[in-house]
Amino acid sequence: MEEPTSNQGANINQPELAKEVKNRVITFLYDRFDFRDDTDHEETIKDIKVDIPFKGATAWVLIFAVFVASIGLNADSTAVVIGAMLISPLMGPILGLGMSFALNDIDTFKKSLINLGVMIGLSLFASFMFFYFFPLSEDTSELLGRTKPDIRDVLIAFFGGLALMVAKTKKRTIASVVFGVAIATALMPPLCTAGYGLAKGNFPYFFGAMYLFTINTIFIALAGFVVLKMLRFPMHKYANSRTRKRYATIATVLGIAVMIPAIFTFIRVFEESQIERAFNEFVKSEVKQIPNFQLIGDPELDIPNKEIRLRFFNEVTEGESNLLSNQLNDDEYTKIKDFSIKIKGSDTKSFELITTAYKEKRDELQQSKNIIAGLQKQIASLEETILGLNDRIEKNAQSESEKVVAFSRVAKEAKIRYIDIQEIGFANILNSKDFIKIDTIPQAFVKWNPAISDSIIDSKEKAMQLWLQKELQLDTIFIKREK
Repeated sequence: MEEPTSNQGANINQPELAKEVKNRVITFLYDRFDFRDDTDHEETIKDIKVDIPFKGATAWVLIFAVFVASIGLNADSTAVVIGAMLISPLMGPILGLGMSFALNDIDTFKKSLINLGVMIGLSLFASFMFFYFFPLSEDTSELLGRTKPDIRDVLIAFFGGLALMVAKTKKRTIASVVFGVAIATALMPPLCTAGYGLAKGNFPYFFGAMYLFTINTIFIALAGFVVLKMLRFPMHKYANSRTRKRYATIATVLGIAVMIPAIFTFIRVFEESQIERAFNEFVKSEVKQIPNFQLIGDPELDIPNKEIRLRFFNEVTEGESNLLSNQLNDDEYTKIKDFSIKIKGSDTKSFELITTAYKEKRDELQQSKNIIAGLQKQIASLEETILGLNDRIEKNAQSESEKVVAFSRVAKEAKIRYIDIQEIGFANILNSKDFIKIDTIPQAFVKWNPAISDSIIDSKEKAMQLWLQKELQLDTIFIKREK
C-alpha cells in the first residue's frame, strides 16, 4: 500500500484547520462583545427606578435646566444648550417606560408615564413664560434646528438609547456614556422650542419640536426595551398568575400601540429624508444650471401637496417649464418624479419694485461716489496748501538763518570800521504814516560812545547807512541812534 504524500496530509488537515480558525475567531468576538457577565440586574433596576420620581430637588433641577436651555436657544449658544442637556432629569422616566415594558411592570409604567407627563407640562410652561416675557426673543439656528426632525434624529435617539442602557446595565455605570447620550439625544431643547412656538403663536414650530421630542422619547424607550430583553432581565412577579397574565396582556397591547407609531414614524421620516435629498440634488444639478436664469429666494418643497415651487427673476416659457418637469423622470430623482413643478416669473409689480430699489441704490451709490470725489479733491487741495506752507516755512527759516549769518558778519565788520560803536541791532519795523497803510521798514539800532560829538556821529551814520544797504542788500535802511 502506498503511503500518503505530504500534500495529501495537508489536504486532509485543511478542513480541520479552517474549522479551528473559525472557532477561534468566534470565541474572540464573543469574548469582546458579550457583556452579560458584567450585568447587574438588581442594581440596574434599582438605579432606573430611583431616577423616575419627580419631586423635590428633581423638580427644581428641571426648572433650572429649562431656563438654561431657553437662554441658550435664545442666544444661539450651542455650549449653553449642551449644559442644559447634561443637567436635565428627563431621561429617568423615559428609561422607566422602556424597562416597564420589558419587565411587565405595570406599576413602574404608571409612575414613569405620570412623572414624564408632569415634566413635559412643567417644561412647556416654564419655557413659555420665559419666551413670552423675555424681550429679546427671535428665531435662531439653535431654535430652527429643533423644528423639523429627519431620519438622523431617529437613528441618534435609538443608538443613543442602546448605548445608555448598555452603560446602565454594567456593574459600574459608565458616567461618560450617560453624559454623552444626554447631549446626543437632546431631550430638553425640543421642549423649550415648543414653548417658544406657543409663546409666539407659531404652531408649526410647536408641533415640529414636539414631534422631535416624541421621536426621541419613543426610540430611547424602545432601545431600553431591546437591551433588557436581550439580557433576559427577570419579569416582574405578581401575587397570582391571573394578575401576571392580565398585566402581561396590558403591557403587550401598550407595547404594540407604541411600536406601531414608532415604526410608521421611522418609515415616514426616512421617506421624507430621501425626498429632501433628491430635491436638493435636483435644485443643485438642474435648476441652478439653467443659463441666464436667476432664482428669487430659495426653492420650496411641499411634500404633502407634492409640489416644487420655483421663482425666477426672468419670465419662464412653457417649454422651459416642461423641460424641468421632464428632468424629474431621471433615475436619480425617482423619489420626486410624481411631484409637479410650479414656476413663477417675476410679475410686473415685483419687477417694478426691484427696478425702483435698484435705481435708488444706484443713485445713492453715485451720490456717495460724488461725495467721495469731492472729499478727495479737498484733501488734495489741503495737501497742496500744507506743502506750500511747509515750503514757505522752510524758505523763511532759511532766509532768517541767512539774515542771522549776514548780520553776524556785518556786526563784526561794523565794529572794525567804526570803533566808536558800543552796540548795534537790526529789525524790520512795522510803520504806518496815514494809519491805514502798513509798511515794513528795515531799521538799524546803533549806540555810540557818548564821548563823541553829535556832528561826528551824524557824518559816520550817513556813511554807515550806505554801507549797511550794500552789505544787507537792501533798498533802504534807517538808522536809529540809541542813547
